[in-house]
Formats: sequence, C-alpha cells, structure tokens
Amino acid sequence: MSILIADSGSTKTDWVLLDNNNIILQFQTIGFNPYFQSSDDIYTEIKNKLIPVLHDQLHAIKHIAYYGAGCSTPEKTQVVKQGLYLAFGNIHSEVNHDLLAAARALCGKEKGIACILGTGSNSCLYDGKEVTENVPSVGYLFGDHGSGATIGRTFVQHYFDGNLPIHLITAFESSGYQREIILENVYKKPMPSKYLASIVKFLSDYNNDSYIKALIKNCFLDFFDAQVSKYTDAKNLPINSVGSIGFYYKELLADAAKEKGFIIGNIIKSPIDGLIKYHS
Repeated sequence: MSILIADSGSTKTDWVLLDNNNIILQFQTIGFNPYFQSSDDIYTEIKNKLIPVLHDQLHAIKHIAYYGAGCSTPEKTQVVKQGLYLAFGNIHSEVNHDLLAAARALCGKEKGIACILGTGSNSCLYDGKEVTENVPSVGYLFGDHGSGATIGRTFVQHYFDGNLPIHLITAFESSGYQREIILENVYKKPMPSKYLASIVKFLSDYNNDSYIKALIKNCFLDFFDAQVSKYTDAKNLPINSVGSIGFYYKELLADAAKEKGFIIGNIIKSPIDGLIKYHS
C-alpha cells in the first residue's frame, strides 16, 4: 500500500510517495493555503504539476496524509479536501494543520513544545499523539512573533522611522528597496507577509552585523514571551522548532531561549523527513 504525504506551507508543498516504507518519489509544487486559494486553485496545480509525475503510481495510492498552513478550521480543511478529491477522486485523505506536522516531525511520539518559525510562526503543546494546547497565531499584523514576516516588518519599521545605521540604509536602498516600492508590495499586492519575509534574504548578508543580530534576537524574545511561555510546564519541556528562520538563526534562537529560561530541543529546516519517519 502506498501513502502520499504532503507538507504544505505558504511558499511550497513537499510531496513524498511511500510504498512499504520506501520512498518512491519526492516532488514540489507551490504552497497552498485555503485562506488565499480555492479548491479549484488547489486542484488545478495538482492536476497540472503533480498528477503527471505520479501517473504510473496513481493506482497504488491508498491514503493521502496532508498537512497544511491554514487548515485550522473544518471550513478551511474542507477547501483542501475538496481540492484533493477533485484531483485524486475517492482516495482516502486526512487533512491536518501544519502544527500537527511540526509536532509529529519534531517530537515523534514524545511530549514537547513544537514551534514553526518560517514565513509565519505558530506553536503548540504536543502530548506525543495530539496537539493539546495552542496559543493562536493571528497573522503577520497582530502576531507571527519570531517569523520571517515579523523580522522583515520590524526591519522596515526601523527603516521608515530612521533608526537604522547609515550603512544598512545605503545597502537596503541599493538593493532596490524604496519607500514607494515597499508600500505598494505591502498594501496593494497579494500576500504581503511573503514579501516582508523575503526581506530576510537581504538581512542574511549581514548576519554578523550587531544591529541585525540584536533585531532578530529581540523578535525571538518576543516569540518566547507571547507564545511559548503560555504553555503548561513550558520551562520543563524541550522547545523544538521547524522552519527556515529558526533553522538559519538557530544560535540566536538558542540564545533567546536561554535568556528566557527555556530548553532548546530539535531544530530542523523542514518537517518532511520527520513526517516520513512518523508514517513509516
């Protein structure tokens, strides 16, 4: 029996086809989020990009384990389920929140706190089977502490307020970031959180700059205060993280955790390897 695993974030979806615990195929499509895309959007992308790759194995797929951003309510989960049904027909599918993907990938069957630190951020308390507590993440405007979007937004705020050192202002503007361009991308174009998170690519050229390090660490400190500290027995559980921001800035994340009295556990870039292990 083959199982198709999908891990979908705001940017990309990782697909893995397992057969008798062997990886038969790995592929990527665009990311899906039912807050921004319809069932037809999901179906069209799968039909055009994934189905041709899976063509010879379609008959063997008996189960789809889908984990995705935005799948936090029955209504939004149904949007994805309908997209999968249009693409795959009556193959049994389970659609879960990306938080459960993070928890299963990071903690396996052990208790812990699982965090997502990528374009956006989220976290949960996991009992080894299910998510038992979740401090709601309310998006890049009011939440997403410690995320790429928040780091980018904070940097832009410092830029607009005139608080950046002159060498960073010069480099930022020389890279094509101007007031009007930033405002247009944030207020007039779709998915402003992705645009703000993309600014982290600029910041990565200044990873040793003391101003940038302090800015990112402060964003992580806010994340521990606003999210992690709210969980039952948080100081006695490992704090695990998945996502590119936590992974590439793991030293600053660890420093912030230590300052707040937390214990850092696993830090990984993508949940897909952990999900393969969990479903094998």
